[in-house]
Amino acid sequence: MGKTKRGKGTKLVALADRSGLPLSVSTASASPHEVTLVEEALAASFLDERPERLIGDRAYDSDPLDAALGEPGIEMIAPHRRNRKKRKTQDGRKLRRYKRRWKIERLFAWLSNFRRLVVRYERRAENYLGFARLGCVVILLRYL
Repeated sequence: MGKTKRGKGTKLVALADRSGLPLSVSTASASPHEVTLVEEALAASFLDERPERLIGDRAYDSDPLDAALGEPGIEMIAPHRRNRKKRKTQDGRKLRRYKRRWKIERLFAWLSNFRRLVVRYERRAENYLGFARLGCVVILLRYL
C-alpha cells in the first residue's frame, strides 16, 4: 500500500471472482515478488474450491508459477514480459480474458475507501490483515 514509518511497506494480495467481489486477501512484506505470494493468497481463500483461471498482470509471467498452478488445474493468464527469453506460452485467445482485470483493480479501489487500510495505523500485520478481511466482508455485504 505504501511506505510506512515502520518499514518498507505492506503488500495486499487479493483474489476476486468474475464480478470483482473478494475471494481471498492476504498480506505480506513489500519486498518479496508477487509470484511468490500467489500460493499464500490461494490458501487464504474464503471458499474451499479452487478457481479455474487466475488473471494477473505482467509480473505474474513466470514459467515456474505456471507449472505450480498447473498441477491443481489452475490456468494462469498473464501477458508476457517484454524481456522474456523463452518462447511464448500464451496466444491472443487466452489473453482476451485479460481485459477483465480491471475488476480486481476496482476491488482495490473499494478497499481504498476504508481509510484504515490506506493509512496503516496498525503495528502488527495480523491486525492489518483483520481489518482488510473486515473490509472484504463489508464489500461482500454491500454488493451481494
